[in-house]
Amino acid sequence: MAKLKNVSPFRLAALLRLQKNPNLAFQLFLNPNPALTPNPKPFRRSLLSYDLIITKLGRAKMFDQMEEILQHLKNETRFVPKEILFCNIIAFYARARFPDRAVRTFDQIPSFRCPRTIKSLNTLLNALLSCRELDKMREVLMGMDRYVAPDACTYNILINAACSCNDLGSAWNVFDEMQKKGIRPNEVTFGTLINALCANSALDEAFRLKEDMVKSFKVKPDAFIYASLIKGLCEVNELSLAFKLKDEMLENKIVLDSYAYSSLISALFKVGCEEEVVGVLEEMKDKGCKLDTATHNAMIYGYCQKKDFDAAFGVLNEMENRGCKPDVISYNVIISAFCKEGKLREANELFEDMPRRKCAPDVVTYRTLFGGLCDGLQLKEAAFILDEMVFKGYFPLAENIMKFVDELCQGGNLKLLWTVLNSLAKGYLIDVVTWRMVVPIVLKNNKLLNASELVDTLIRQ
Repeated sequence: MAKLKNVSPFRLAALLRLQKNPNLAFQLFLNPNPALTPNPKPFRRSLLSYDLIITKLGRAKMFDQMEEILQHLKNETRFVPKEILFCNIIAFYARARFPDRAVRTFDQIPSFRCPRTIKSLNTLLNALLSCRELDKMREVLMGMDRYVAPDACTYNILINAACSCNDLGSAWNVFDEMQKKGIRPNEVTFGTLINALCANSALDEAFRLKEDMVKSFKVKPDAFIYASLIKGLCEVNELSLAFKLKDEMLENKIVLDSYAYSSLISALFKVGCEEEVVGVLEEMKDKGCKLDTATHNAMIYGYCQKKDFDAAFGVLNEMENRGCKPDVISYNVIISAFCKEGKLREANELFEDMPRRKCAPDVVTYRTLFGGLCDGLQLKEAAFILDEMVFKGYFPLAENIMKFVDELCQGGNLKLLWTVLNSLAKGYLIDVVTWRMVVPIVLKNNKLLNASELVDTLIRQ
């Protein structure tokens, strides 16, 4: 990077905004004028510059550097940082699954002379919920009365937490407490409850709540509520009611999104009415609803369930032609269907073709293919996938490891068994049960594996 001379606080903010490399942005923030003589006049960075560099470092998960910037910010006396800055930091830590750091950031807000409000508390509660740290959520709630009062967003987060644990009783208790405190439920409140009721097949209760929200609370159902109800009806094959609800949305001029249409498409495949999918797709186009990845994946899954792999591949290729990039789920669905049907060659070919299609396999892809190869007794291919899987930091399911090792032991293929044990050892995946299976087989025939090598592997474990 070219040397910067006489960078002003205003220009620093502009340069930070343009700099794409977070490491270079960090160095620029710390030393905006490297060409100046030693001990220059203190550089007065703006609050905007702090906001920009913290955002760049947080998105890049460069948390140690971000904390260093916060120490600089704490020493600033010319301005008080805004609470939203700390809300963003808490959210960065939540996405990186660092709940303790999120709590620490919340606790440190007053040390920056910034008062904490319900906004930062709600951000922390939502962060802890996303990290599944429900006990920490309770600890935070116990002390909240000292500085803030809960609002509708707070209660919505608590209802969501209860629903995520499938504890509808607690969700209703929070809903009742909300009203006792004089806080009106909103669309998010009802949407969370109705979605949970539909997920638990409590459709009658969900529809009663939909009616109640309109009559008693004067809150109109939004697209998310309708989509949840449509999906719930589709799950129990009530397609006629689902389509009536879709028509109700159109009458009320509520825009249908791809989520609702995808549920209808999946349901049509499920009940054997896939020929009606064309009509749904045409309606989507007429209503200006874009056929996104979720919609195409619903069709791919439907065709795979019908074992129509040519049609599934047709949808996959059609996606690319339409400029809708298939995601890893698109490929995982087809690979899984191939494995279930014993079409392992086709599954492996699609797996190998994923990088060319610019889609990286994920842990589900590897687990699915590895499990399919084990079931199909293609042990050499399974060993190759296992080694690649462990190298990338992915781990197969325990039952598939046991099945694989047992098959190798039963077949007496000690050379391949030794290769597999080495791969498992790299990922620390050999447990006591596996050794109990392996050791007797190896000791009976040590031509390909001597005892000292076995002990060395045991010690590494």
